[in-house]
Order: sequence, then C-alpha cells, then structure tokens
Amino acid sequence: MKREIIINASYLETRVAVEEDAVLTEFYLERNQKRSLVGNIYKGRVTRVLPGMQAAFVDIGLEKAGFLHVSDFRDEVEALGSMAEVIGEEDVETEPAAERDDFVIANSYDADGAADIEIEQDDADQDETSEAPPAHLNGRGRRRRPVRRARLPIEQQLKRNQEIIVQVAKEPLGTKGARLTSFVSIPGRHLVYTPTSNHIGVSRRIESAQERARLRSAVSELRVPGGFIVRTACEGVSKREIQRDASFLSKLWASIVKASETAPSAAPLYSDLDVALRIVRDLFSSEVDKLWCDDSDTHHRIVEFAQLYMPRLRSRIALYEAEEPIFDHFHVEAQIERALERKVWLKSGGYLVFDQAEALTAIDVNTGRFVGKRNQDETVLKTNLEAAEEVVKQLRLRNIGGIIIVDFIDMTRDADRKKVTEVLSQALKRDKARTSVLKISELGLVQMTRKRTRESLEELLTTQCPHCQGRRVVKSVPTLAADMMRAIYRTAGRHPRADLFVIKVNPEVARYLYDVGAKDLGAMEERLGAKIVLRSTESIVPGAFEVVQATVAA
Repeated sequence: MKREIIINASYLETRVAVEEDAVLTEFYLERNQKRSLVGNIYKGRVTRVLPGMQAAFVDIGLEKAGFLHVSDFRDEVEALGSMAEVIGEEDVETEPAAERDDFVIANSYDADGAADIEIEQDDADQDETSEAPPAHLNGRGRRRRPVRRARLPIEQQLKRNQEIIVQVAKEPLGTKGARLTSFVSIPGRHLVYTPTSNHIGVSRRIESAQERARLRSAVSELRVPGGFIVRTACEGVSKREIQRDASFLSKLWASIVKASETAPSAAPLYSDLDVALRIVRDLFSSEVDKLWCDDSDTHHRIVEFAQLYMPRLRSRIALYEAEEPIFDHFHVEAQIERALERKVWLKSGGYLVFDQAEALTAIDVNTGRFVGKRNQDETVLKTNLEAAEEVVKQLRLRNIGGIIIVDFIDMTRDADRKKVTEVLSQALKRDKARTSVLKISELGLVQMTRKRTRESLEELLTTQCPHCQGRRVVKSVPTLAADMMRAIYRTAGRHPRADLFVIKVNPEVARYLYDVGAKDLGAMEERLGAKIVLRSTESIVPGAFEVVQATVAA
C-alpha cells in the first residue's frame, strides 16, 4: 500500500491530506486564526462545582468554561485510568505498574494528540475485582473494564475560585465547552510523558515481545518522575534517543509548572505544535512513502523537525513546486467535495446515505443500481460487505463521532450477518479513533460509538443553510406562494386605507402567483379594494417579501 501525506499551507489555513493508494483516508484542517486546542495546558480557575453532576466548570480564558468531570480529577493511584480517558483509548485497569506487570498499553496518536490504548492481559491473571469483558464486538480486540475504586466526591476536592492546571482533552463542540482533565499527557516523538502518573505503557503495535521488553526496561531506568507511554515510533530506537526525548519532555513540564506559579488565572501555559508539525510528529513514519509540502517556509520547518527527531526519514520529505495546485495534482480537492455529499456510491452500484443529526449519525445502505447475478441473498451480502468497508473509510475521512447507526440491508442468514460483522471488525482496526460496536441485529442494524475529539468534516467546512435552517429541505414554490398570499393579506389589513401595494418577491414565487395564482390574486385585490403589484427581484429569498410602497387614496 502506497501511503502519502500532502500538506497545503496557504494564507488563511493549512490543510493536510493522508492518502492510501491515491485514496483520501484522513483530512485535517487548521485555520490561522483558530488553531486546535487539544493538548493545550492552562492555569484554570474553578467557577462552579456541581455535586449533582460530579463535575466542575473551569475558566481557561475561552468563550465557554471548560468541563471537568470527577473522573478526570482524582487520586494519583488512579492516574492511568484518567490519563487513558483523556487521550482517547479503551477502558483500562488502574493498578500501578509496580503491582501489576501483566498488561501492555497500546497507544497510537493521531494528529490531534488523541491516542488509542488497549489492555493485553492473560485471562488466568485477570484480577478478581474486574468485570468480565463485554460480549459485543468492539473492533479493537479484547477489552477490560477498569477496576472500580472509591473516589472522593468532587465537592471535597475542588472549590470555587480554586486555581488548577488542566489540559484540553476535547475541542469545544457546538454549544459545549472544552472537555478538560488534570491528568496531563505531553507527546514527544518517541514517548508520551504523563507527569501525574507513575505507569509505563508500551505500544501494542510493536509486535515483538522482545522489543517491548527492551523498551519497557529502557524507560524504567529513566530517572524522571512520572510515567511514560512508549509510542510505536520508538521501535528500534536507541536508549540514548529515548533518554533525550524523556529529558526534553520532563524539562518542558518543569517549565510549565514554573510558569503556572506567576501566571494569572485562565492563562495558557503550553500550546501544542501547529498542524503541519503535529502531523509529522504523529503520522510521519517508515510506513509513509512520501511527504509533500507546497510552502517553502513550512517545508523548511518540517525538514528541521525531521532532522532533529527522525533523520532517517529526511529523504522522504519533498517540496512541491509545480504550477498546478498540490491538492488538484493529487486529486484531493474532488475527494473532499465528495466527502461532503449526503450520498456515497459503492463500486458495485449500491450506495450509502449519511444523515447527521445532533444526537447521532444514521447511515443507510442501499443496493441502488446493483442487481446481482445469482440470487437476492448473494446480492444483499455483496452490497453489505462492500458497504462495511466503505462505512469505516467514510467515518475516518468525515471524522464522524458519537453514536452511529448503520442500517445494512436485511439479511436472512446468520452466516451472512457474521461475515459482515467480521469485515466491519477488520476495517475498524485501521481506525485510530476508539470505537465500540454491538453485534448486527436481525434487522440489519449496527449500533456503534466512535470517539469524538474534534469537529467533523461537515462541521469544519460547512455552515447551516440560511434557507433551510439545517433541515436539508425548503418549502415548495406552491407552498411559498400560498404563504405569501396570506402574508400580503395580513399586511394589507394593517393599512386599510391603502389602494396600492407594491411588493418585492422572489422571481419564482412571483411567476407562480401571476400564472397559477392570477385568479386568486385578483379575488384578493377585489376583497381589499386595492391594487397589488408584485416586483420580481433576485435579492429576495423564497418565502420572504418586502412592501416597498403602500399608497393611500386621496
């Protein structure tokens, strides 16, 4: 598989595309006036403590106060669970590594600093206090629920106007403020430093047990307070490079703590890298064949960063200098436009329909033009198998999070439902966002959740239609014309002595009223005793009108 990263740095925004075999799989955008907040660290001030919700609101200097749940502010003995929840992983057990060493944390960061952590643990060694894993498929391997520990109520830990150091775990989305945590995680190239935890984790994507043991041993020998997660990029890295990364991260944390001592409330203490360098840090690896950038300044910064942290990959970075825009050359622009469409066609002739509501996203699978060759069951199965792959691709590309319902075409055979479930499971393994999926029902419905840390592609690139107010439909011209007639009648009622009304309306509505509604318009004029003149103008939206003249008889 050929994997490329394409960076388009323009005056207003920086866009990043990740392609696999020339197919767009991930898209990131950061506007110069609105950089991502995930990973930023602030000196916050508690504004409200809500015992009923076991949460607090914290002012960090943004338009809306951040939200801090008690699970993100608790004793250090439970730091692993809190840190895991922050950076977007599966549920984890919270025993300190010194007490339990039979698990491996798997972590893989995306460009927004979100990680995916899982537990690899022998059933024979499972702690008696932990619950059995859920029976449903989660697309990420076995899953263990965290051990429940008693925690102090939030009202006993925080009080109003108290100052605390917090990190943004989720961007503000819609009407919600940022999700905050007090368990800080600072990603480097090879390690993620967790200064509020003493745990050591190793990426499960590092397959060699010998290499994982070597890395765990190397990190255990570090004379740095706090914990670390060994990233996939650390595989094969020397102990000296690991020590250098750890030293840099610990010094960075020390500077953050020192800055907090003199900084005012609601002040930023640390900002993560911009999107271009974040992509290089988190996604640029030996699996990437080429990284292209069309801006010389950004390219220079990327080369310097790579020279410092990944010199072996320096030769794979290229400056794009052709006249044709870089996203046009790599056919990215057209793929972004298709990713905003409601309907997605499958190669077989079937199609998917995406409907995003406030609470969930519904995806409908249809056979469309595909009629199959043998029988209906085979046609339905082939469409559903192709749809399962495409659904995951679209979830990654559109960055859809929250509750997701996939309505596959009804299948009569259990074996067919099992095949679709298996394909969906395998496809989800390529998705870095945390997912949880229930078994496909007899009706063909799949319920799943996907970790949401930033805006979806639709939220990022579009805004609500001023005509339909987000409903995706508008009133028909006949309905608008009837509404217009009633509105004109009400307006005329407020001017009983007027004998002439000149009204601006949309051309389509005016045309309909003069053609189909001419008789009714005449009847209204006779009833009001006034002449009604419709003036067609493009500047008036359908459904609106403007009275420009109401002449009173002498």
